[in-house]
Amino acid sequence: MFEEFSAGYYLGRLYVEPHDGECAVIHRTDHERMNRRLYASGEGVERLDAPLVMKLDGRHFPVLGREGVPSGTLGLPPGVTESDLPDRREVFLAKPGRAAELLRYAGYEQGYVEEAV
Repeated sequence: MFEEFSAGYYLGRLYVEPHDGECAVIHRTDHERMNRRLYASGEGVERLDAPLVMKLDGRHFPVLGREGVPSGTLGLPPGVTESDLPDRREVFLAKPGRAAELLRYAGYEQGYVEEAV
């Protein structure tokens, strides 16, 4: 779903649609799979429910896993993008170090992933 793009990001294509919740969401299984594949070190017990950090139209936002969201779909709350939705879009996914940094800036006290991952 996502491929290597740069030192700080992976790049993927998702179907992006409006979501009337307060945060961006993807299907819970997709969320856990991305956490496991892209962020987990494979050692010990690791969180698979921590927010992912995605970037669309120059804006970063945390993404949570939710049931009821179709697989391969990113649901965005109002105001995250000014683009016409729904649409299939290229979306950036922050790599572990960048995600941890962005989540700290957003006030996530417990951090997200360790810099060593």
